[in-house]
Amino acid sequence: MKGDIAMTDLAVPKAVRLQRPGWRDTRLLVGVLLVLSSVVLGAFVVAHVDDRTAVYAARGPLVPGQRLTDDDLSRVDVQLGPELPAYLSATVGLAPGRFVLRPVPAGELVPAAAVGDRSEVGVQPLVLTVGAGSAAALEVGSTVDVYVNRVDPADGGSSAARFIGPELTLEAVSVSSLPRSSGGLGGSAGDRAVQVMAPTPRIKEIIAAVDLGARVTVVPVAGSALRVEQ
Repeated sequence: MKGDIAMTDLAVPKAVRLQRPGWRDTRLLVGVLLVLSSVVLGAFVVAHVDDRTAVYAARGPLVPGQRLTDDDLSRVDVQLGPELPAYLSATVGLAPGRFVLRPVPAGELVPAAAVGDRSEVGVQPLVLTVGAGSAAALEVGSTVDVYVNRVDPADGGSSAARFIGPELTLEAVSVSSLPRSSGGLGGSAGDRAVQVMAPTPRIKEIIAAVDLGARVTVVPVAGSALRVEQ
C-alpha cells in the first residue's frame, strides 16, 4: 500500500502545446520585412536594367566631312536618363546619307548634333605638305592649327625668299588622313603630306598663298589625340 501511495504522489509533467506565432512575434516581423525588402530590391534592379537604351559609339576617330557607315560605329546599351535624346540612337539603325559634322574621339558616344546631311557639311579635304617634324606625332583624328608663312611681296623674286608670317590661317581643324607620299601643296624633299578638313571658304586663300611660295606648318592643339611612339 505504501509503495502505491508513493508512486501516486509523484509529479506528472504536463505536455506543452505549440502555439502559432502572433503578429507581435519579433521573429515573424523580421522575416516579413526581409521578404518585402528582397521583392522591392529585385523590382528596382529589373526596372533599371530595362531602362537601358541602345546608342552609337565611335569605333575610331570621326572627323568632320566623313561619310558615316555602320563600320564606323558600335552599338552600346546605356542608361542616360534625360540626356538620352542628345546622343545618336541605335534602336532603329543608321539612316542613309549621314555625315560627320563635328569631331568625335574613338570610343565616345556619338552626339546627335555631330551627325547630319551632306548639305550641312561645311568642310572639304585639303592636302598640305608640311615639314616631317611638324607631322611626326599626328594621327587620324588629331586636331591642329594651320599656320601659313607668306613670302614678302617686296622680296622681288630673289633666290632666298623672305617671309612675313606666320599667320594662324585655320584653327582647330581635324586631320582626316596621313598620305605616305609628299604630294601635297608646296611639297619638297623630306616633307610630309597631311590631309585636313578645311572650311570650304578658306581653301581658295590657302591654295593661292602656297602657289606664291608660302610655307605651311601644322601645330597640334593642346589635348589633341597624338600618336604615341612604341
